[in-house]
Amino acid sequence: MPLRHDARRGALLMLAATALFTVMGALIKLVGDRIPFVEIIFFRSLLAMPVVLAIVLRMGHPQLATKRLPAHMLRALTGTTAMACSFFSLTLLPFAEQTALTYTTPIFATLLAIPFLGEKVGVHRFAAVGLGFLGVLVIALGQGAFGGELDPWVAIGMAVATIHGLFSAASTLLVRTLSATERSTTIVIWQSLLTTGLAALALPFVWVTPDWEVFLILIGIGAFGGLAQVMLTEAYASAQVSSLGAYSYTGILWAVVLGWIVFGEQPGPFTFLGAGLIVAAALYILRREMIRAVQKKSGVRP
Repeated sequence: MPLRHDARRGALLMLAATALFTVMGALIKLVGDRIPFVEIIFFRSLLAMPVVLAIVLRMGHPQLATKRLPAHMLRALTGTTAMACSFFSLTLLPFAEQTALTYTTPIFATLLAIPFLGEKVGVHRFAAVGLGFLGVLVIALGQGAFGGELDPWVAIGMAVATIHGLFSAASTLLVRTLSATERSTTIVIWQSLLTTGLAALALPFVWVTPDWEVFLILIGIGAFGGLAQVMLTEAYASAQVSSLGAYSYTGILWAVVLGWIVFGEQPGPFTFLGAGLIVAAALYILRREMIRAVQKKSGVRP
């Protein structure tokens, strides 16, 4: 299946997926102290499958057959590890701070895309991604994420949240390579099946029976996660990995809003300054991609 290069489509899908993933993260934090994070991973993957299958049937091309099972398994392993790091750090850190720390993913993805995908990342995209990361740091610093004395568990949470970025970037690059021959829905279905299986192996050792309130939240986690995963996979099939990095930073904006409404976190001036840097980076990188697309169509060398 050829790459459907469309920078605008990729950007919109990334923005939507990021918003849904952030809502999912807020739901995870709501139940993170009531059931083990491994159990949340299991239900997130299991309950996402009906959403994914419904989308597949609606699109009219259900397809589970694949000739690249080892690549799917490797993607499931890296994705599950990233998910475990994210969910575990959510149980230890404030929502906005945890979200900021996990946004090392685009930085790792941009760097890894050069040797592994052969992408040519110019100074403009490097600068835009760097600007977006600077915005994340400004928000985190404004909330005291990197200052003062840290509780040991908070320090562990910060380290795990940052490690999430490395595994998430590896999973992102695997999606990119799989998208060259696999439908996005095929990738997501295999991810859901294999992640559910991996989490199920550990489930007997950590199982806590959820009450009805927790179970309803778990259903929401699965629904939001499944829909967001399909959108994210389609985004990476539509544009270069490194060109989408800045858009994922908008998740911090959603985290600030949800943190304020749900968890009582009050955003300060550093939050708004960081948000401005993130939005500026996203708009600039989209403008660069649109200019490159016009130049390519007109035969003008970028």
